[in-house]
Formats: sequence, structure tokens, C-alpha cells
Amino acid sequence: MNLIGLSKEELTAEVVNMGEQAFRAKQLWHWIYWQGKTDFNDMTSLAKDFRQKLIEKGYTLDRPKVVRELTATDKTRKWLFQFTDQREVETVYIPEEDRGAVCISTQVGCPNDCKFCHTGSQKFTRNLTAGEIVGQFMAARDSYDEWPSPSIEPRYLSNIVVMGMGEPLLNYENTKKALKIIMDPEGIAISKRRITLSTSGVVPLIDKIASDLDVKLAVSLHAPTNEIRDKIMPINHKYPLKELMVACKKFQDIAGTRNYITMEYVMLDGINDSPADAHELMRLVSGLAVKFNLIPFNEWPGCPFKCSPMSKIKKFAAILEAHHYAAPIRVSRGQEIMAACGQLKSGIQKI
Repeated sequence: MNLIGLSKEELTAEVVNMGEQAFRAKQLWHWIYWQGKTDFNDMTSLAKDFRQKLIEKGYTLDRPKVVRELTATDKTRKWLFQFTDQREVETVYIPEEDRGAVCISTQVGCPNDCKFCHTGSQKFTRNLTAGEIVGQFMAARDSYDEWPSPSIEPRYLSNIVVMGMGEPLLNYENTKKALKIIMDPEGIAISKRRITLSTSGVVPLIDKIASDLDVKLAVSLHAPTNEIRDKIMPINHKYPLKELMVACKKFQDIAGTRNYITMEYVMLDGINDSPADAHELMRLVSGLAVKFNLIPFNEWPGCPFKCSPMSKIKKFAAILEAHHYAAPIRVSRGQEIMAACGQLKSGIQKI
């Protein structure tokens, strides 16, 4: 059994079932998630016979296997990770000057089939386990030698965005379990304020992000009307925009209006980028505390869309900003290694 991905309660149960005192689980948790150790023999505060018992019973602390690691000239880094069943996902680290965000995946492929997304062109295979989700972040920390968990000095892997491959709300229980492990103050200790979960709009679970996790919410919106969204995001047929906005209101009723919702909006030439679209977008989100993130479309081989010209994107942003909405234009990172938004796809696909 791989211990990574077990909750504190599950880890305690394993330790007690071994005939050990429950407090040993707290020690073990510290070594796994604060110190980042992968070898039980390095856990020097544990009794030697306990360490030996863990080894003999076949417990492991496995990270996903790194199949490929690429670093772009802008220092964006992308990993292709492989799990024990040979399934693969991609994970990206996007650095800033003194911090950075790890973009983690929750599914192998994605069932939502958004027409502009490279991941959506890959057949959905399965959900990731909590351990496989946590393991991506731990492997990223391994790559940057950022153990033990920093407390005072700069933490370069400071943020997490759950917007890699897959729809996290279609794998909600594993995603929730993984984020609770990541946020635990006695372990990896990433603050809930530094975690953003992105959804394409699985309406029934959006308010749970606030009540269960209290992390930030990003919505992959990408269209101001049902007519446009139906064409580029099939999930809109099941959960149309009116229902999505009601769900966002419920989220904000729980989380508070100071917790702004980020509306992700990819700029597709001639599809959703007109001034009329900008005005319709503002009518759609009226009554919500939101900010926009305008994303120049990152093209991928065989995609049917083109990126809006920058002049149109700037005009779109200006309309939103004139009405007091924050609407920064995202600077694409890691395009040369296909690590930019919407470009992730497993290197090896299984049927």
C-alpha cells in the first residue's frame, strides 16, 4: 500500500492495525508531508522496529514516475507523470519572481470535450486517486528540492491551481481528499488562500467548494450566451448559463463576496470576442463579485480555432475595465513545450 493519499484518519488506522500507538501516525505524517521523505529508514524519530515493520509489510511512499521533464526558456516546467497502470498525466509549474503555481491534474484525459482544449481531444480514461493528485505536487517539490515544507524563507512552489487535465468536480471526492492533505498545517501546509479550483461548470457541486474546502473558485466560462457556449462547451447542454450563475451565487453566499470568482475566458477569433459579447458578458455576471482572466487562445496541432488578434483582446478588456471589472490579459507561459493553458495532453494514450 502506498501511504501517500491516505487521510490522517486512515493513516492512524493503519498504524493502530500494526499494533502501534496512534501517536506514531502523527510522526509518520510529519516525515511524509513536512519532510518529504521517501525512505522509512530516513525517519530517524521513529523507532527502528517500527520502521522495519513498515518496510516488511510492504508500505511505500511512491511518487508518480517522471517519464519526461521539460523546461521552457521562460522557466515554465512540465512533467509527464506515469502511474502504476501506465496511465499518464501532465503537470506544470509556472514560476513568478519569488513564487509560483503548480497546475495539477485530476483525471487521465477529460470527459467534457471542450472544443478548444487539447486535453478534451484525448479520450477520457479514468479518475486519479487522492494519492496520485497529491503525488504530482510532491514530485514537483522533489524536482525543486523544496523539502522540508518552508515556513519563513521564500516558498517558490507557493500556489496550486487545480486546472490541469480533467474536470475536478467529476472526481470530487478524490480531489477534496487530496486538497485537505495538501492544506494540512502539519504537512505540506499550502494555505487555502493559495489554492484555486477551476471547473467548467458542474453545477451541483460548486457550492461544496466553499463549504468543504473554502478554496478559491475559477469558472471556465468562455462564452456570454448559451448559443455560443453550447457550440464550444458540451457541458453547457446539461448545465446552462442561468443554472451556472445561480450556483456561483450560492458559492459566494457561503464564501463571501470578498472571495471573488475568477471567470476564465479564452479569446477565440470571431467566436466570442466582439464588443457585443463583452457587454453580454457583463449582463450575465451582474450581481456577482467576479474578475475576468482573458486568455489568448493557445493553438495546438489540428485545432479548429484561431486566437483573437491582440487589438481585439485589448478592446474587449477595455470595455470590461470601463465598467469596473478587473480583466487582465494572461501572458501565455510555456508555449514552446506545450505547457500553456489548454495545451496539456498525455504523451502516451491508451485505448
